[in-house]
Amino acid sequence: MEHEDQEAQKPLLATAAGSSGDGRQGAASSSSSSSIAVVVASTAVAVAGSFEFGISVGYSSPSQPGIMRDLDLSLAEYSLFGSILTIGAMLGAIVSGTVADHVGRRCTMAISDLLCILGYLLITFSQNFWWLDIGRVSIGCGIGLLSYVVPVYISEITPKNLRGGFATVNQFMICCGASLAYVLGTFITWRTLAIIGVAPCLLQLVGLLVTPESPRWLARFGHPGAFEAELQKLRGKGTDISEEAVEIKDFTEKLQHLPKSKMLDLFQKDYIHAVTVGVGLMALQQFGGVNAICFYASEIFVSAGFSSGNTGMLAMVAVQIPMTGLGVLLMEKAGRRPLLMVSAAGTCLGCLLVGLSFLAKEHHWGKDLNILLALAGILTFGGSFSLGMGGIPWVIMSEIFPINMKGAAGSLVTLVSWLGSWTVSYSFNFLLVWNSYGTFFIFASICGLTVVFVERLVPETKGRTLEEIQASMNSSLTGPPHK
Repeated sequence: MEHEDQEAQKPLLATAAGSSGDGRQGAASSSSSSSIAVVVASTAVAVAGSFEFGISVGYSSPSQPGIMRDLDLSLAEYSLFGSILTIGAMLGAIVSGTVADHVGRRCTMAISDLLCILGYLLITFSQNFWWLDIGRVSIGCGIGLLSYVVPVYISEITPKNLRGGFATVNQFMICCGASLAYVLGTFITWRTLAIIGVAPCLLQLVGLLVTPESPRWLARFGHPGAFEAELQKLRGKGTDISEEAVEIKDFTEKLQHLPKSKMLDLFQKDYIHAVTVGVGLMALQQFGGVNAICFYASEIFVSAGFSSGNTGMLAMVAVQIPMTGLGVLLMEKAGRRPLLMVSAAGTCLGCLLVGLSFLAKEHHWGKDLNILLALAGILTFGGSFSLGMGGIPWVIMSEIFPINMKGAAGSLVTLVSWLGSWTVSYSFNFLLVWNSYGTFFIFASICGLTVVFVERLVPETKGRTLEEIQASMNSSLTGPPHK
């Protein structure tokens, strides 16, 4: 841990060898500022996709009354429209790693933008049920790609001192996008809201024209000249990139001597620790009940005794955005593991409180107590999840897999996330009918298990390069490169 802290305290960017004097120090400072500006701009372009992700997830809730009225849909037909997004996302997740490896990170984001634009245009001009569903599936495929490629791209372009904070901006923008969709949807039509959904895609497409490609992807897939040029662009013209470039090259050379990766290779002993961490975090994130809480928060408030779910929903939005921002600020100070454990413990408490509210209602302990427990529980869950469990599993997923396995591993991990999302969303209403308070106690138990899982298996990745993290978790990469 001392080594990690010392690494984290090193200067962010090393200036070219031999620079000295006030003039050169000023130039170095200017170079550092220039570098950070390029990384910030590139991250901003990437998280435009995250914002699109959030709008897509939040679109269906406020649009329900208008779409059902204008297109004369039944509740079952609209439910299919809302849930089919996760089916499309699973399709996108299956190919996300392969696409990102074959065409690059930037082109993958562009493909996802085109899929989302097509989907929103189909929804905007839809005259029947089929146009709606085809559009929703297209959007799902797009965000399935985005959910993998955005955190991976950010982790591959940022310096180790800033990587965690920058990567969690992904979750922050998802939260902002969903909140905006919910708020705008209360006073504009569903067709207008669909047109607004196109805007982040267009902004990202324009930004990608000038955004650097991932240097690590270029090094892995045989673009050595472009790799160093893009790395220099990201680190600043006057910055000495030799040490970082050599580390990436050496690590890539080791990967070149390993067999071409397949999905089954992930379950070899060399990679099983990384796969366990990546898949485990995604499964625990979803089965801890996040989509049950977020998708059905309004229904939960009404079931607990609120006259309307709108007040509780707005309160949840008001808590989630600042807590996600706090998580971004604390990422490189507190580290991944402490934030994850605090976040998981908070979600456990939140689920317990919601479960107690339903128990209080069943035993007639007083309506005011039901409402207080439900509100406290959902706000505690939402705030705690936003602090760490929402974004950090995606950060860690982007850090722990070596680039030769990242395509297969990323597809698997992203698929597990979306499959878990669909499973919980689909089964939640059935679980509530079975046992309302028992359902939330189950969620609370899974959240408690998450704390133990993180403490036992998840490594701290703060202040370490991607190559250091991956070598420490994958035994085949610890030795010197083959000659």
